[in-house]
Amino acid sequence: MSSTSKLQPVLDRIDADFDNCLERLFALLRIKSISADPGFAGDCKVAADHLAADIATLNFKAEVRPTAGHPAIVAKSNSNTGSRPHVLFYGHYDVQPVDPLNLWNRPPFEPEVVTHADGRKIIVARGAEDDKGQLMTFVEACRAWVSVTGSLPLDVTILIEGEEEVGSKNFVPFLEQNKKDFAADVALVCDTGMWDPNTPAITTSLRGLVYEEVVIKAANRDLHSGIFGGGARNPIRVLTRILGVLQDDNGHITIPGFYDGVKDLPPEILAQWKNLNLTPDTFLKPIGLSIPAGEKDRLLIEQVSSRPTCDINGIIGGYTGEGSKTVIAAQASAKVSFRLVEGQDPLKIRAAFRAFVKERVPKDCSAEFIDHAYAPAIALDWTMKPLTAAKQALTDEWNKEALLIGSGASIPIVADFKKTLGLDTVLVGFGLDDDNIHSPNEKYDLKSFHKGIRSWARILAALAEMPR
Repeated sequence: MSSTSKLQPVLDRIDADFDNCLERLFALLRIKSISADPGFAGDCKVAADHLAADIATLNFKAEVRPTAGHPAIVAKSNSNTGSRPHVLFYGHYDVQPVDPLNLWNRPPFEPEVVTHADGRKIIVARGAEDDKGQLMTFVEACRAWVSVTGSLPLDVTILIEGEEEVGSKNFVPFLEQNKKDFAADVALVCDTGMWDPNTPAITTSLRGLVYEEVVIKAANRDLHSGIFGGGARNPIRVLTRILGVLQDDNGHITIPGFYDGVKDLPPEILAQWKNLNLTPDTFLKPIGLSIPAGEKDRLLIEQVSSRPTCDINGIIGGYTGEGSKTVIAAQASAKVSFRLVEGQDPLKIRAAFRAFVKERVPKDCSAEFIDHAYAPAIALDWTMKPLTAAKQALTDEWNKEALLIGSGASIPIVADFKKTLGLDTVLVGFGLDDDNIHSPNEKYDLKSFHKGIRSWARILAALAEMPR
């Protein structure tokens, strides 16, 4: 009997057991697994133990394994045969700090279902969407399959980390050291979003990242502007002039070679995106803006999803305290990030940026650079079979065609899976733009949680039917 023929009883089980699904999520949400604060290290261990124990009840061999930081969970379904399709599911149990606490409408680790202003039922708690609610949609889908059929329709390995919110700095070495345990045909990640509350989406591209800090130095000490003003170089002026010409009046990045390797979207995808009608009114007006600031010859949705960018994230220099101080600072610095797309090499972009700055620094000034982070962009093959199967499964569940969309953000673990394990990743998530992740009053729509579980149940059935 095929997996798809067994699917309806599994979906019925999810509906009948949904109140228990919700309570299991609440139990996880009550654990204060804040990875950034050492004071919550014990809570992170509690969260890992809790998840491992829960997953072990689903016919998985589940282990909590140490890393150089917070522990990871590795779980393999006991039904793994090696002859069936095999997926690697990734999620993270750690959450962001809750500050500022006074802006929360209720205690952040006391989850509750409340009614949104527009009538939607929502789950409110830190981690409700990012990523506990999302990862539990997959766990609960596995639970329903095991409950109804006694096993999963394909081989599954679950990998859950505890440091995603602090950059996964200890997770990548863990991945490399244990990569033999993570062999699979494709990776699955549930840490992305829908297009809107009723339209499912698969993220098929992620922008890469180069994050640089540049320091311009001039005099050997801060100077009195009344004595030296007009005669001494002002590093703030030097820096801001350079930053000011990184982008031209048409929104194009002016660094030589910046667009080398950048490709246009496939015509059919661009046509689909045009029909989504993302406008300044819908996207910018809610944040108090009205005019797109990117490349003027590109759609707004291209500007934020599929085109490379350059942003100045912070400038420091001179006196910034109370009152006045007439000083010419000895140095000034800026933090600059580049979001990259497929075809761009992060190391080449970093080198080109540094050359761009150095060419514009006067002889009696110097430029120093601090490398903070870099990661390549990720783009899936639009025709890959797991992507096609997941798209159809989502379309069947939501009764609306699932969209293939690009994300302007970066999820470095996807690049790590490709580099370390050789795996492509299908990114399916059920978050919404108003979920307030990383902010007070984080939420997850009850509909997203319920239909997210049903969606994963369908995706597992669809992937099980694929030839290896």
